[in-house]
Amino acid sequence: MIQSIVKAVRIMSLFSSDEPTLTLAEISRRLDLPKSTAHNILNTLLAEGFIEKVDGDAYALGTSIIALTQGVRVNVELRDRAAPLIRELADLCRESVYLTVRDGDHVLYIYAVESSRRLLARSAVGDRAPLHCTSVGKSVLAALPLPEVRAIIARTGLPAFTPHTLTDLDALLADLDQTRQRGYAIDNQEHEVRTFCLGAPVLDHRGHVIGACSISGADREIIHRRLDDLAPQIIATAQDISRRMGYVPATPSRVAGAPRPQARPAKRRFAAGQEPPHD
Repeated sequence: MIQSIVKAVRIMSLFSSDEPTLTLAEISRRLDLPKSTAHNILNTLLAEGFIEKVDGDAYALGTSIIALTQGVRVNVELRDRAAPLIRELADLCRESVYLTVRDGDHVLYIYAVESSRRLLARSAVGDRAPLHCTSVGKSVLAALPLPEVRAIIARTGLPAFTPHTLTDLDALLADLDQTRQRGYAIDNQEHEVRTFCLGAPVLDHRGHVIGACSISGADREIIHRRLDDLAPQIIATAQDISRRMGYVPATPSRVAGAPRPQARPAKRRFAAGQEPPHD
């Protein structure tokens, strides 16, 4: 690790609502740093706006922190608006259901309702996954302009995670074209063996893709016998989440307004840090 960055992060982490201001001496003492080292780091943070001088010789967090938190705020807003719909879909399909956001050249899992049949005990929340071999990732790619897709692949390549991963660009582009036409993406063991997924994109108020949601499980019937039932459900859920984020489609969707079947009770595990439903 780069120690100067570690020290800078630790300095910023000292500030809290109980202690919004700290002096150089306090920072130096608490982190066991020489005053000269702490002073140099603080000056750098001052220049970038992450720290500001207040009350003479005291320091506080600066306004540049606010800009960084906007991305977190959007993710939290998306999670909170989508959570009831994710839970409803999980009860209905009795499989794991995930919500992700685009995180650069990856997707980040921010909410999950895990099926009791999921093989892994830990939650996927907090994990990052590639775009080219997951249903959520391919949903995102299919909603992006082709030049941006090519730029992403140029940066990341198409590494194989399983024997089923699409590692040929033309094959991937053909798959993305199918995804756009039908409204959902399929992951046929492309990221993990014995994992089958259906994903659909989530859009913001501008119509830009911000993430995706998916149905995932170890039963290959998800993408075969159950496909005709599950595909409209994942599309409808993604569209409902998009509407909650302010998206207004130019034309009525082919599944919008379709009545949702009555959900059946199902055993489920909520992702780490998530509360059971109160809505």
